[in-house]
Amino acid sequence: MPTINQLIRLGRKPNTWRTKAPALNECPQRRGVCTRVMTVTPKKPNSDLRKVARVRLTNGIEVTAYIPG
Repeated sequence: MPTINQLIRLGRKPNTWRTKAPALNECPQRRGVCTRVMTVTPKKPNSDLRKVARVRLTNGIEVTAYIPG
């Protein structure tokens, strides 16, 4: 608990938050082009061949996207 003098000197710092998907630039969806379609194995303890695609987004960032179904 800060003292009155500390609050006068420094004030309260607002909470800063980081986005979970920085490549999307605060957008819910982003358009992109598949550069490579492949399968990857998940981390332990799971095992399977997951279908994923390497996608170059319109903002120039290349991300890995999961292919459902």
